Amino acid sequence: MPAVDKLLLEEALQDSPQIRSLLSVFEEDAGTLTEYTNQLLQAMQRVYGAQNEMCLATQQLSKQLLAYEKQHFALGRGDEEVISTLHYFSKVVDELNNLHSDLAKQLADTMVLPIIQFREKDLTEVSTLKDLFGLASNEHDVSMAKYSRLPKRKENEKLKAEVAKEVANARRKQHLSSLQYYCALNALQYRKRVAMIEPMLGYTRGQVLTVKCLHHLDMFLGKINFFKKGAEMFSKRMDSFLSSVSDMVQSIQGELDAEAEKMRISQQDLIAVNESVYTPDSDVISPAINRNLIQKAGYLNLRNKTGLVTTTWERLYFFTQGGNLMCQPRGAVAGGLIQDLDNCSVMAVDCEDRRYCFQITTPTGKAGITLQAESKKEYEEWICAINNISRQIYLTDNPEAAAIKLNQTALQAVTPITSLGKKHEVQLPSQTVKNMENAKIVPSGSAGIQDSTQLIAPGTPIQFDIVLPAMEFLDQNRGGRRANPFGESEDRSKDEEEDSLLQQMFVVRFLGSMAVQSDETCEVIYEAMRQVLAARAIHNIFRMTESHLMVTSKNLRLIDPQTQVTRASFELTTVTQFAAHQENRRLIGFVIHLSESLGEESMSAYVFESNTEGEKICYAISLGKEIIDAQKDPEALAQLMKSVPLTNDGKFMLLNDLSEEDGTMLEGGEESEA
Repeated sequence: MPAVDKLLLEEALQDSPQIRSLLSVFEEDAGTLTEYTNQLLQAMQRVYGAQNEMCLATQQLSKQLLAYEKQHFALGRGDEEVISTLHYFSKVVDELNNLHSDLAKQLADTMVLPIIQFREKDLTEVSTLKDLFGLASNEHDVSMAKYSRLPKRKENEKLKAEVAKEVANARRKQHLSSLQYYCALNALQYRKRVAMIEPMLGYTRGQVLTVKCLHHLDMFLGKINFFKKGAEMFSKRMDSFLSSVSDMVQSIQGELDAEAEKMRISQQDLIAVNESVYTPDSDVISPAINRNLIQKAGYLNLRNKTGLVTTTWERLYFFTQGGNLMCQPRGAVAGGLIQDLDNCSVMAVDCEDRRYCFQITTPTGKAGITLQAESKKEYEEWICAINNISRQIYLTDNPEAAAIKLNQTALQAVTPITSLGKKHEVQLPSQTVKNMENAKIVPSGSAGIQDSTQLIAPGTPIQFDIVLPAMEFLDQNRGGRRANPFGESEDRSKDEEEDSLLQQMFVVRFLGSMAVQSDETCEVIYEAMRQVLAARAIHNIFRMTESHLMVTSKNLRLIDPQTQVTRASFELTTVTQFAAHQENRRLIGFVIHLSESLGEESMSAYVFESNTEGEKICYAISLGKEIIDAQKDPEALAQLMKSVPLTNDGKFMLLNDLSEEDGTMLEGGEESEA
C-alpha cells in the first residue's frame, strides 16, 4: 500500500503557519472521515436490522407451517402427505432461522461493533484533542501578548520572572497537547484503513459461513443441484479473497503498532527537553547568536497603526525568501511579501517601551516596518540576517562563506580597547591655540585611566540615528534643536551666523550617541567610540547618514546637506570634552553637558566620522571656545585676532576652503557605508 502521510512531531514546538496549514489538511481529512463513518454505520445498522427481521420472519414462517395440520378444513381428506412435507419444510426453516440468528449475532460483533468502536474511540479522541489543542494555543497566545508588553525601562524583575514562568507553562502545555494531537492524527491514517475493511471482512465471512452451512443441508441441497454448484464456486472464490484481505489488514495493523511505538519514543524524547526551551529569553546573559545567517524564520510582533496616535501589535510568522521578507498569518496557506530587503538598513529602536524592537528602513531612508522579537537571541539574529540579506549575499555562489567573511571584516573594524586607551603625546604646529587644543586631544599622563564602568554605565543604550522627529530628538538628546521642518532657516539663526566670528563647515557621518557618567577626561570619548563601533559591528549596522557640521563661535550645528535643515544644534558652552581618535584620525567625538530644570545634569557623548582629520575639527571647536572667552576681554580678543589669520570679511580663517581641501564631499544627504 502507498506510504501514509504524517505530521512531524519535531515541528510541533515551532508551531509555524506551514505546520498549521498541513495540520488543517489532516483535520479536514478527519472531518470527512467522521461524516463518512456516520453514513457507513447507518447503512450497516440497516443491514443488521434486516438480518434481525429475517430471523423473526423465518421463525414466524416455521410456526405457520406447523399450524397447517391444526386447521380444520371441510375437505381435509388426503392432506397427510402435504402435512408431512410442511413439517419437513418447517424443520428446514428452523435450521435456516438458526443460521440467520447466528449471522445476525456475527454481524453485530464483527461488522457493527468495530465501526462503532472506531467512531467512539478514535474519531472522538481526535475531536477531543483538537479542542484541547485549541485551548492550549489560545492560552499561549494570551501569555505571549502579556510577555511582549513587559516594559524595557525600570523593569520589575519579579513580574518578568512570573510572566516568563507563565509563558513557559503555557508553551509546555501547548507542546504536549500538540504532540498528542499529532500522534492521534497520524495513527488515524492507519486506523481508517483497518476500520473501513474490518467490518466488511466480518460481514463477508458471515455470509460465506451461512452458505457453507446451507451446503451441508444435504437432504435439501441434493434436490437443488444448481444452488449446490453455485455455493461451491462462491465459497472457493471468497476464501481466496478473504485470505488476501486478512493478510493486508494484519500488515496495516503491524505498521500501526510499529509507528505507534516510534511516536511514543519520539514523544518522550521531545517532552524530556530542558526547561529553557519553553522559557523565553532564558539565555539573555550569553545567548549563542549566529551572525552569519542568510535565512531566518520565526514569530515576531508587527506594529500596526490603527489611528493617528493608536497602534496595535500582531504576532505573525515571518520568514526570508531570497531578498524578501515574507509574512504569513497563522491561518493563511501561503506567505505574502511585506518588505524588500535589498539595500535596506535595520537598527534597534525604542518603541512604546517594549523590549527587543527593531526597525527596517528602505534604501531611500523612509522608515519601514517595526518588529519585536521575543528574546535577545532572536532579536540579534534577525538584525544580522536582515543586514546580510540587504547586501545581496544570497546572490553569491557561496552565501554562507560570504556572510562569515563579512562579519569577520566587521569585527576586525572594531578598534581594540587597548588602542583606544593609548595616550600618545602628539606635537602639532607651534601655535598657542593649537598647543592648548593638544591638551584636549591627548589626555595628560597624570590623569589616570578610569574604569570604563565609571565613565559609561553598563547596558547604556546606543542611538545610531540622529535623524529623529523633533520632540523625540529633544527627549533623547536634550539640548538638541531642529530648525523649521519645511527647510526654511530661522531669521535668528541667520543673524547668529552673520554675527559669528568663526564659521567652519566639515562633512561628517553620525556613528552613534550614548549617555555618559563623566566628562572630566577624554577617556569617556574613547570609551564611547569603542562601544559605538563594537555595537555597529555586532549588529551589522554599516549605513550612516551624512551631515554638514558647522562650527561657529556660538554653537555646533548638524545641517542636512540636501534641505539645509538643521538636524541638531548644541551651544558651544555645553561642549565640555572633545577629542579625535589617536589611530583613526577621521574619528571625532564630543561630550555635551546640560543642566536640567530640576537641578539634575545629563551628559551625552556623540561620535562622528569625518572626511577630514578629526584634529582639525577639534582645533575649530577649541578656537570657538577661546573666542567666547576672549569676547569678555577686548584686549584678549584683539591679541587672538592677531595670532590667527582672518578672511576678507574679518572672520577667523582656520583651514583652507572646504571645496579645495575636501574633494570627497558627497552631494545631498545620501547614506554611505563604513
